[in-house]
Amino acid sequence: MDLASLKNSYLEHLEIEKGRSPLTIRDYDHYLRTFFKWCEKNTPISKPADISVDVVRKFRIHLSRQKNNRGDYLAPSTQNYYVIALRNFLKFLAKQDIKTLSPDKLELRRQTRPQVSVLDLGKLEKMLNAAKPDGPDDLAGLRDFAMLHTLFSTGLRVGELVRVNRDQINLKTREFTIRGKGNKDRVVFLSHDAASVITDYLKKRKDSYVPLFLNHRGKADPSDKRGETLRLTSRTIQRIIVKNARRAGIVEHITPHTLRHTFATDLLHNGADLRSVQEMLGHSSIQTTQIYTHVTNRQLKEVHEAFHSKKKK
Repeated sequence: MDLASLKNSYLEHLEIEKGRSPLTIRDYDHYLRTFFKWCEKNTPISKPADISVDVVRKFRIHLSRQKNNRGDYLAPSTQNYYVIALRNFLKFLAKQDIKTLSPDKLELRRQTRPQVSVLDLGKLEKMLNAAKPDGPDDLAGLRDFAMLHTLFSTGLRVGELVRVNRDQINLKTREFTIRGKGNKDRVVFLSHDAASVITDYLKKRKDSYVPLFLNHRGKADPSDKRGETLRLTSRTIQRIIVKNARRAGIVEHITPHTLRHTFATDLLHNGADLRSVQEMLGHSSIQTTQIYTHVTNRQLKEVHEAFHSKKKK
């Protein structure tokens, strides 16, 4: 079997056995096709056994010198995506007893800890006030207000928020289950305010469509009984956030992930332990959650000032 056929078998494996999302499969296809196309031009390989440490090293040098559409070099994290895809492909081949490079030979590039963009709670309050609906019949305004409260209350990723259906949410217990990255389920919780504004929004809805948040400017296809064509997209949610940030006079670039970061840092700042925050964010590794520990710096300073070098009375 040639490399293209093996790649296709691997992608089918991701879909069927691993249950990966179409987006993940598309990304892995892109990463592997990029690698094979580069090999065709620079160091032709015809079978899995031809993939060597030297071939991969030269490809990684090529990636480190590549620029994106904005003229910036590829970020280390982006370069690592290609290596992860190739490494997992090699693992798949090894399980099929196909001779190839050991995946253990591929190490990921070290990355600096990412900067976390957090919105000051005072500015968050201003943005929420700016998003208040114009009146009880302002359906789009009610939706936006409920959506912003939901993001800050739950720490959901924008892709997770997009997929939420109205029948998932228990507004009495103020909790619901979401399926996150890696098809892992977790329970998320709504504040009293979030549950209240979601209730107000749903009461004004005259439809029976499935999605929690809808595009109220469009019209569903007659054959679309569930209202899937009206489900808000990630891009639309981003635009709504930017619009309300500007209304509040906030100059920083605010994204849905900014609200997720703000949710996490607010929990830690008020005494939540790191493991609990990890569970609520749906992080598979505690190391990912540790990027938020910078928020404890002020508390550490207070402890230092209170207890260091104090004379005994």
